[in-house]
Order: sequence, then structure tokens, then C-alpha cells
Amino acid sequence: MTSAALNVCVFQSEARPGDTAYHLGRLEKAAIDAHGRGGHLLVCPELYATGYNIGRVVRDLAEPVDGPLVAAAAGIAAKTGIAIIFGYPERADGRVFNSAAVLDGKGRVVDNFRKLHLAGPYEKENFTAGDRFVTVTVKGVRVAVLICYDFEMPEAVRACALAGAQLVAVPTALRTRYSHVATAMAPTRAFENGLFIAYANHAGSEGDWRYCGLSCIAGPDGDFLAQAGAGEELITAELDIARLRRARQAIPYLGDRRPELYHRSLA
Repeated sequence: MTSAALNVCVFQSEARPGDTAYHLGRLEKAAIDAHGRGGHLLVCPELYATGYNIGRVVRDLAEPVDGPLVAAAAGIAAKTGIAIIFGYPERADGRVFNSAAVLDGKGRVVDNFRKLHLAGPYEKENFTAGDRFVTVTVKGVRVAVLICYDFEMPEAVRACALAGAQLVAVPTALRTRYSHVATAMAPTRAFENGLFIAYANHAGSEGDWRYCGLSCIAGPDGDFLAQAGAGEELITAELDIARLRRARQAIPYLGDRRPELYHRSLA
């Protein structure tokens, strides 16, 4: 039996704050490029549709999951036949969420993830936190979604692994001062959970935010399968699930856990 393999592409894009038409145009170009590389899944940065560091304007640009922004991205997915994880500000029930729609290669919204952990005053003033994990199947591979700060919580990534995720896709907006998250934390999270990580950051700057780029795809051995530099770039890697199984057999972190101990107080 042939092992499942997923060709994942990460689009590190340079944002134009608030310019949704520009971002959708760049997404279409990236999806066409990814299709040419044999890609099955394209992961975009956090709040890709609008840009991240745009102040309260983000609330004005927020749309429901069935609104025009996600519909346009879904059209690109259908045109290219590639699943897309599309970051956007979502309006629902009078609230705004930092969300990522998961679109399949036929342009259908198969799920919608809302960021669980809000980082800093900007996010806490403008967004409501989500309350559930999302795991979907893309070409036979179980894919979970976390957004930026979620990924920095080891418990969140471990929860994805325990739910059966083989890849965690991470739309992010990582500044230069925190570049170690991309260079050190991403491969560590992959290694300690025996899974793949696709980490999609912005490039360039928005206002006083300077992004480090450094998007990456990391493997379950703790190595990098692909890394971006500082500028706009599309990176690609083939994820061989047989490699994941070998890594988990070599160091069975998940199986050797003793969760019955972890809730006890050390005092």
C-alpha cells in the first residue's frame, strides 16, 4: 500500500493594509503557482484578506463566513483545485473573530477556525476568542488549524496531535522581535508531537510592525523541509506520512505520556 503524501505550499505575502482586492489577486497568483508545483494545500498568513496590523479598521472589514471575501477565495480554490486555508476577520452574531476558513479544492467551506488565544491589547480589544479546535482531511491527511499565538501554547498543539492531526497549519503574523518562534519553536513543536507544521507568516511591514518572514514547513524529526527568507515567497514540501509514523515509533512521546499525573498540584 502506498503511503499518503500531501504537497503543502505556504504563501508568505507582503501585505497592503486594508486592500482586500490586492490580497485576493496575490492569492490567485500564488494558487496558480502552487498548482503548477503539484500542490494540494495552500496556507496563507493570519488575517491575510485584510492585513493584520490595521487597527479598528479590521472590524469594519469583517465579514461572515458566507460573505464575499471567503466566496472569492473559494472561487480561487475551485479554479485551481487546491485546498486553501484563508485568514480573514469574521463577523458573526454581532462579534468579530480572527478566523481561518478551510476551503477544499472544489471551493467548498469545509470548516472555519476561530483563534482560541488572543494576544495583546489589539486582539483583545477587537476580537472575540474562539472555543473549538478544527481538524479536517486533505488528500487523506488529517490537518488541524491554529492561528499564531495558539501555536505558542504547547497544550494547543498537543491537543491537535491527540485528536489525530498529522499536520498543523498555522497562519501567523510574527514580528521580527519574535523570530525565534519560527526558527526554534516550529521545529520543536513538530518534534515533540511527531507531526508536520506549516507556518505561514507575512513579509514586509504594516505601520510600526515589521514582520520577520521566515515561514517554514517542519517535519516530525524536528528538521526544516522548507524555509522562506524575509520577502514574499511561496515555499513547498511533500509530507510523507510514513515519515511521521517512523518518527512516532522512534520517540513515542504521545504514547509515553502519563496524563493522570499532570493535573496534580506540585505544592
